[in-house]
Amino acid sequence: MDPFAVLGVDRDADDETIKRAYRRRAKETHPDRGGSDAEFKRVKDAYEAIQAGEVDDDTEAFVDDLGAETVDQEPQPASEPDTEVTYLNYAVLADHGWSLDDDDLFEKAAAADLDEVDYGQFTVEDEQSLLDAAEASGHAWPFACRGGACANCAVAVTDGELSQLVDHILPDELTDEGIRLSCNGKPESDSLEVVYNLEQRDDLADLKLPADRFNKARADD
Repeated sequence: MDPFAVLGVDRDADDETIKRAYRRRAKETHPDRGGSDAEFKRVKDAYEAIQAGEVDDDTEAFVDDLGAETVDQEPQPASEPDTEVTYLNYAVLADHGWSLDDDDLFEKAAAADLDEVDYGQFTVEDEQSLLDAAEASGHAWPFACRGGACANCAVAVTDGELSQLVDHILPDELTDEGIRLSCNGKPESDSLEVVYNLEQRDDLADLKLPADRFNKARADD
């Protein structure tokens, strides 16, 4: 299967055209918009194959389960130490007159009498994503695709380092602000301070996907 055909672009399309096509096709094939998991994964795999340069001009070799085949594994590095995460809910900032730019934001949050849903701590174990660790700790953080194709799970990192393994959606101006995707972001520091629930920001509205599954799951809690 030709990955360029999956995205609906010419083989000589530039990176920006390919990225826009991926975002469009991701929305069209998303299960919450009438697509299916298989269609959504096919689009994601096609984009990643193009980005990785795994498709030659002379071939259309591409499989839906790209990366599923086993390959010889290199020795794995030693496990990283756990990361202690302190979180703050973006939804409470306006109520207290706080801003993401406040140098003492988390000191203010620690001194305030906030509910556990709005402020607290949990641990990220080795190989866990930030979102997986939050859920394992009993938190219901926003998400949709879990594949780096939307900004529903975006967080602001105010202290520490969070890797971004896959990001097909955030523009440079947001990543420069420390915005990351929690669905696949993994801590690279012993401690981390993050503001979650950034999906409420107006400048992320066009970067989101429907989150019906999340909303229904939360309603059943």
